[in-house]
Amino acid sequence: MEYEFITYHTEQRITYITLNRPDKRNALNFDVVTELQNAFDKANKDENCKIIVLKANGKAFCAGADLDFLQKLQNFTFEDNYRDSSHLAKLFNQIYDLGKVVIAQIQGPALAGGCGLATICDFSFAAQSAQFGYTEARIGFIPAIVMVFLIRKIGEGKARELLLSADIIDANKAKEYGLINYVVPDHLLENEVKNFALRLCEQNSAQSLNFTKHMIADLQNMSLRDAIEFASKMNAEARANEDCKRGIKAFLNKEKITW
Repeated sequence: MEYEFITYHTEQRITYITLNRPDKRNALNFDVVTELQNAFDKANKDENCKIIVLKANGKAFCAGADLDFLQKLQNFTFEDNYRDSSHLAKLFNQIYDLGKVVIAQIQGPALAGGCGLATICDFSFAAQSAQFGYTEARIGFIPAIVMVFLIRKIGEGKARELLLSADIIDANKAKEYGLINYVVPDHLLENEVKNFALRLCEQNSAQSLNFTKHMIADLQNMSLRDAIEFASKMNAEARANEDCKRGIKAFLNKEKITW
């Protein structure tokens, strides 16, 4: 697939998926979401990719829905709207369930759907000047899809505050809420993300990261009894994989291992 609205490249086992509509503040529409779906699927299957960084060109990370697209929504039928919302939900779920770690690199505004993208990544680095907000209520809309993930991530109380107020908060406040992981000076953002991604590449097993991500997603809907049984089976399965055997051997022999 040729990309019109994003760019895709891999170096040092890090794949960079970059929103590339700076003139539109990297706003989302159906075609942008389609390209993102394709890019994440491509990266997930790419043997040269171990860690994925989601970033954006320009002054904004992502300002939410495209204004032209919002205008078209006024004439959509229920079926049209359901198709489009399911399309976005598929992308969010895809990133959340992906077998590889996804890091968000955020500068400028990350609003509405753009804040949703930041929410579902495994790690998030924000420039000091970044802003976050689920602003849908300001235009009579609801942050329906991201709500599912946000409540899991930061709990109901904090999610209620952010979703119902529709306030825009700064990066430090977003970190305080647990919405993002790290706040760094603007000029250090790119290097901090790269160094962190390289560290994950070198020190952590890809199989272990994959297993852990899927367990985190699956465990939350299980009873305690079912969760323990599932965890026991996953523990046994992990012991049989090649990464575990290699890692234990290196540990016992006091050898440094680079994954």
